[in-house]
Amino acid sequence: MTTPRITWGLIGASDIAETRMIPAMRRLGHNVAGLASGDADHAARFAARNEIPNGTGEFGIEELLDDRGIDAVYISSTNARHLEQASAAAAAGKHVLCEKPVAVDLQSARRMTAACAAHGVVLGVNHHLPAAGTHRAVRELVRDGAIGRVLAVNVQHTSLLPERLRGWRLGDEDGAGVVMDLTCHDASVVNPLLGTRALRASAIVVRQHDWGPGRAEDAAVSALEYEGGVLVRLHDAFTTPNAPTRLEVYGDAGSIVADGVMTPEPEGTIMLRDARGEREVDVTDRRHTYDITLHHFASAAAGEGSPVVDGRDAADALAVALAVLDSARSERTVPVDFSPIRLLETN
Repeated sequence: MTTPRITWGLIGASDIAETRMIPAMRRLGHNVAGLASGDADHAARFAARNEIPNGTGEFGIEELLDDRGIDAVYISSTNARHLEQASAAAAAGKHVLCEKPVAVDLQSARRMTAACAAHGVVLGVNHHLPAAGTHRAVRELVRDGAIGRVLAVNVQHTSLLPERLRGWRLGDEDGAGVVMDLTCHDASVVNPLLGTRALRASAIVVRQHDWGPGRAEDAAVSALEYEGGVLVRLHDAFTTPNAPTRLEVYGDAGSIVADGVMTPEPEGTIMLRDARGEREVDVTDRRHTYDITLHHFASAAAGEGSPVVDGRDAADALAVALAVLDSARSERTVPVDFSPIRLLETN
């Protein structure tokens, strides 16, 4: 499968850019040609380690966006900065691949999507899980009626947060915490799996580990009702070493249990249980989730197809995460509010 080549500029000298996205870009034959970061010393070290050219010695976003040789930007700065940076990139005519969550509130998500549409550039959001061959296989089973009508979905998205990531995610700034980091990923999986929207959420969040300064939650359990009376349970945690991840889908004619699939790695197994018994489902596509995400984004930028997750999809996932936080903080069941992004559906 041929992937159109893109020349990238990076906005944010982040861990995910270094450990995941730059390697994936280069596996696909893409060029990484520039870097913008608010910390020039950190950016210089990052650029040197990752062999990113920087002829001017400057790492400002203006210089990056002025470079006519750059086709697209990958934004992996902190969540609160996504709107400003994506809007500037769109105004400069650059396609935008933004880290998740797309923004810290739905109004910002709507404005970002609208800005990219107004300037005729592609907006993709790096929710990588829906791209995985395992998740696509599960969606195909559900779509084909392998388990009948879906009644419930369980997601276990639990691990121990790596030491190198124990920074802003555990602090007090907008977008910190396990819900904005992992629950929005869960929603990006469940939403297309069911093909419907969440109606209401009830959640509990806690801080289970003494990480030092900061108050962000590191574990969350959420119960949601989706359209059609489908019940969804999500368990997200930064605190559980050696814990498996899992996606379970229960229907009125069978069930699907997918072990080890809430990860970017091309791994995991799918077991289908129905009246005929239990059997493993073959997963034919074992490409890395970031490779698939980049392939679809590059194709969309070339005018073919669409990103795996676009701005509207990402806003729907964000709406679920925000409802979970609202429920936990208010200690009540709350509706999932899509009203700030409904304008996107009429444009």
